[in-house]
Amino acid sequence: MTIRSVVERVQALWRGMSAATVEGDLEGPAGAAIVSAVAEGQLSVADAAQAYIAAQMAAQGGAALAEAALVASAFTGIAPDGGPLETLLYLPAIGVRQRLTLGVPPQEAMLGGLADMARYVSTAVADTARAADQVAMAANPSCVAYVRVVQLPACARCIILSGQMYTRSEGFLRHPNCDCQTLPLREHEWPGVPTPQQLFDRMSEREQRRVFTVAGARAIGDGADVGQVVNARRGMATAHVHGRDVQVTSEGTTKRGIYGRRLRRAGGEFVKVPGQRYTRATTPRLMPEEIFRIADDRTEELRLLRRFGYIV
Repeated sequence: MTIRSVVERVQALWRGMSAATVEGDLEGPAGAAIVSAVAEGQLSVADAAQAYIAAQMAAQGGAALAEAALVASAFTGIAPDGGPLETLLYLPAIGVRQRLTLGVPPQEAMLGGLADMARYVSTAVADTARAADQVAMAANPSCVAYVRVVQLPACARCIILSGQMYTRSEGFLRHPNCDCQTLPLREHEWPGVPTPQQLFDRMSEREQRRVFTVAGARAIGDGADVGQVVNARRGMATAHVHGRDVQVTSEGTTKRGIYGRRLRRAGGEFVKVPGQRYTRATTPRLMPEEIFRIADDRTEELRLLRRFGYIV
């Protein structure tokens, strides 16, 4: 599995660091190697997205051929919140420093930092896979919806969403470390995906109590609806642009970036941001999730996905 492979590579690099040097290490070659490993993982899962959607559509009797080609590289180097991947992957160093300040022993502080790093890495790659899947769905006219597939172990927030069907342009509800997947659908059919109650029934009593709390597990066991016991909320990072909240990313917006190159050819404007090395586009680059949210129809989705460099 790609995520596991990337996490293992990052763990190996982390073990070569120490609490005394971790900040400098993440700003140097070791940090660059970690970012490179994660970006390669992002590229790998994004590159596989279109083939995955095509195979699923063909298996359901639809057309495997897409109307546009997904640009895998457009999904790399971006953190789940739309910021630079480098910034996200530096946060574990800050966590180590904070633990040391609180008097945590260096070895224990580094273990905590490694846990943070593994969570950020797995979330970044998994989010890339889901975003690429949705773009590939938009590019395939046969795909009309997707179902959320939850694999145990999972948290309560994900379990109550298992088997839920969404139109292919609806955003994917997720949280840090979420590894839920999408199953694209050609027609509005309900596949054999386990329901929240079925997942609950498969869990051991200990796991039920850990995920839902003792009281919650007891309530569900007594017949309460799983979705009523768990209050799942979607938390998304947004930016305020032109009077509205939208999801944007600064990645790919330099003159040499994927979106920046296209914008430059179209006569777009760029500005030098204080403290940053390169000039960046004054027009923000929308995230795929935001495109699906604001587009009125599939034609508009494809137009915006092309404009912001996700398909060609």
